[in-house]
Amino acid sequence: MLVKKLFGGAYAWTSSPCISLGADTYKLKFGHRGANHPIIELESGKVFMSSQNHGYAVDGDSLTGGEMSVTYLNVNDDTVEGIGCKKHGITSVQFHPEEGPGPEDAHYIFNKWVDSYKKDGDINA
Repeated sequence: MLVKKLFGGAYAWTSSPCISLGADTYKLKFGHRGANHPIIELESGKVFMSSQNHGYAVDGDSLTGGEMSVTYLNVNDDTVEGIGCKKHGITSVQFHPEEGPGPEDAHYIFNKWVDSYKKDGDINA
């Protein structure tokens, strides 16, 4: 059962909604660790640097049925770094958007989440 609320998550939380909606994950050979991992936002084409610390990735080919879509990719190896699901109000990123190495390269992600919550009436801010 899916709860009809907006959801924004980071890090391992990217895998959770994907798995619950039928997608697969896999173990990365070496994982993504440390700073200076280039990420591309597919909608805008914006590339920024990120900090990362994860050993699993969502299999982009398993995001079938049109419910979920890839929103961010790792430029180094084309692994999924972010997903979105408009039907269920889910957005999530696999990297650390809150800090470095930019130091504010990805802070706009949190602003997008807050704006979507305001629009949906989930928060008063």
